[in-house]
Amino acid sequence: MKKPHKHAELIKAWADGAEIEYRCYEDERWFATQHPEWTESCFYRLKPEQKPDVVLYALINRGGVSAYSEFKTPADNVQLTFDGQTRKLKSVEIL
Repeated sequence: MKKPHKHAELIKAWADGAEIEYRCYEDERWFATQHPEWTESCFYRLKPEQKPDVVLYALINRGGVSAYSEFKTPADNVQLTFDGQTRKLKSVEIL
């Protein structure tokens, strides 16, 4: 029995409309591609789904910061937005 292609499952997913990303040995970044070459020297993957940003609310006063919450209360005066992928702080808004 013939061994299936190294990227057989990804090729099938791509043929069914999935988005594919690739990276080659010399680069650690992933790149989107509409027409993958399926070479042995590159890695391929399904494009990961973007995770939504995380928004937290808090009350900051002279005594410090209250507990952070995903739910806004009338007392909260700060909104913090974190990137869903990297979890890094994207923005701070004074309410």
